[in-house]
Amino acid sequence: MTSGAVEAARTILTSLHEVMASRSNAQAKLNTVVEVIGESLDSEVCSIYLLREGMLELFATRGLAQEAVHVTRMAVGEGLVGTIADQTGTLNLAEAAAHPDFSYRPETGEDKFHSFAGVPIVRRERAVGVLCVQHVEPRRYEEVEIEALQTVAMVLSELIHNADLIDEENAGALGSAQIGPEQLRGLTLVKGLASGAAVYHQPRVTIEHVVAEDTEAERQRVILAFERMREQIDRMANQAEFGVGGEHEEVLETYRMFAYDEGWTRRINEAIDSGLTAEAAIERVQQRTRMRMRQIDDPLLADRMHDLEDLANRLLRIVSGQIGTAASMGLRNDAILIARNLGPAELLEYDKRRLKGVILEEGSLTSHVVIVARAMGIPVLGRVRGLRGVVREGDPLLLDADQGTALVRPSPGVVEAFDTRFARNRERQAVYAGLRDVHPTTRDGTRIKVMINAGLRDDVANLNLTGADGIGLFRTEFQFLVSATLPQREKQTRLYRDVMDAAGDRPVVFRTVDIGGDKTLPYLRHDDGEGEENPAMGWRALRVALERDALLKVQARALLEAAAGRPLNVMFPMVAEPWEFDAAKAVFEGQLAWLRGQKKVLPDAIRYGVMLEVPALAEQLDLLAPKISFLSIGTNDLTQFLFAADRSNPKLAERYDWLSPAILRFLRRVVRMLDGTGVDISVCGEMGGRRLEALALLGLGIRRMSITPAAIGPIKELVGKVDLAEITTAMEGWLASPPLDLRAEMSAWAAQRDIHVD
Repeated sequence: MTSGAVEAARTILTSLHEVMASRSNAQAKLNTVVEVIGESLDSEVCSIYLLREGMLELFATRGLAQEAVHVTRMAVGEGLVGTIADQTGTLNLAEAAAHPDFSYRPETGEDKFHSFAGVPIVRRERAVGVLCVQHVEPRRYEEVEIEALQTVAMVLSELIHNADLIDEENAGALGSAQIGPEQLRGLTLVKGLASGAAVYHQPRVTIEHVVAEDTEAERQRVILAFERMREQIDRMANQAEFGVGGEHEEVLETYRMFAYDEGWTRRINEAIDSGLTAEAAIERVQQRTRMRMRQIDDPLLADRMHDLEDLANRLLRIVSGQIGTAASMGLRNDAILIARNLGPAELLEYDKRRLKGVILEEGSLTSHVVIVARAMGIPVLGRVRGLRGVVREGDPLLLDADQGTALVRPSPGVVEAFDTRFARNRERQAVYAGLRDVHPTTRDGTRIKVMINAGLRDDVANLNLTGADGIGLFRTEFQFLVSATLPQREKQTRLYRDVMDAAGDRPVVFRTVDIGGDKTLPYLRHDDGEGEENPAMGWRALRVALERDALLKVQARALLEAAAGRPLNVMFPMVAEPWEFDAAKAVFEGQLAWLRGQKKVLPDAIRYGVMLEVPALAEQLDLLAPKISFLSIGTNDLTQFLFAADRSNPKLAERYDWLSPAILRFLRRVVRMLDGTGVDISVCGEMGGRRLEALALLGLGIRRMSITPAAIGPIKELVGKVDLAEITTAMEGWLASPPLDLRAEMSAWAAQRDIHVD
């Protein structure tokens, strides 16, 4: 903002402050406002249009025919005024009639006026009106005049709100009509359907006071807010909250650049000089940024502008004292949470009864929050860019994470169709719930063990809800991911004991902590793995635990103490060679010997097992089998390693197919190698929770599966329809001579036998 703009805005705001404080009615105030602005800018016409009942209505004017007031109305998107409201943008024209959206209104008497400039009057990111000026002489208005108009429009927004000239609820509806339904596309992170109102994790601050009483006091508030914000950004960088290396560091560097940008701070201070409060000044500069964003075609520059928008929101929250997230304020209705990104601890703060889904601007398949959301049964859509430009707080949303889409402000017909899908899903769930007490048994009488995956204390309740045979995988790392510091042994012991108490007689398989690589912890730094190019195959899981053996010793002691007087099942992840299993088991045996020496109560029995995720281990199963009691095939990592296809890369999604003959032949070989050894074999991962894939696993000889709780009912229902001898014979034929499309072939085979595999 130039010094001229500051002076012009200050002159107008000083006069407007007196107008707003007067006891005149709202119409009289607006009549005075257009006179003040017109005189200050030496403009022959100044008009105010307000959005009423879906139409922009001329509410006050200086220079146009007074008979047109409350008579001239136009739709959003119609004419120059409607275009400004529709795009929430600015127009500055030397010849108004030359613009393609120009709409002539004879009752206003505007024939002689050539130049035109207009700015939106914005309330909660919605255009609720338009302020415009006109002049006989064809000329473009100076930048100083446009900036003064934009500042004045902020003050008008407050006046209009306080005078109840627009209904706040109606404003929301008008905003919806303004933009209409819109579809967003993204990457499916957690499947599922959800509907609810949009709630921002970091809610926007509603600015109630625009005109400053004490300019210097407002300046000091901004200075202190900047200091605090910069401290936050520096602390985030130092604590590596966003992980190590790659684009996260670039994000932080961009944040730092904007946080210390002198131009940004100068523009905010100039807005304060013009007479705005600290909040209004930040919002004033932010509005200008948004208008620039709409004109940027370069996606990289647009991303940087989004970063500035995000940082401005942070500054606005600090200066207003409204720092809490939506979780701290509580969810009132069914909600779809909107965020740039989320941490697992932040997600757990929300009321699970109200939180129906999550949409992220960023996010990846392996991010911490996705792991927790999957455990909570909350659908998540990620990598949806530019959310703030499309979704407003409170907008109705339909989230279809199955298809990777979200519908914003859907039409009634779409809502009805979505509700029908929801109802069908509920009917299916009711059928599956009726199978809770049914033991899954094939048509030819073979009992199949179906267990759940878990990672949170609350997950154990799903045992009773689903009638599962136990917990085939308890991910102990969740406790580490949601904690700010390394969990103490006592806390670990308490969690493991609570889980076993709740499970009762049903078995629980505890996987030792799988951290490192993509699951970085701020309090667990390392040197060798710093900035790994491929963290999924790097310093993680058992590799971390064996190098940081104190971590594994603490966990071993906690598990052994928690299992006192009952059996303990321990599984080691990411084992590539038998010696790694030997080393991990030795840690447990060492802790067991210490507890025995202390006369502590020991577990009744300890069963050790491994996860088969690294293909190399399959070549040494004959050496490992005599040492283990069970083996669980982790299909998620195993598949990406076999295909050399990163499962978080959407371009490789089609190559990440569990029904590939290569995967199925590999699994069949593992089953055959362990046949007769006494080692229990199971599949642990998403593959076992999909009906068609589960059918294939049964045909390969798999008799135990550990899957997400939501899949227990569908898999139980599937098992009851399968003849093992028949599917085994069919699978042998398919793998001996694979068809071009095995998935289609299997689907047709299942359909002929009335086995639904969708």
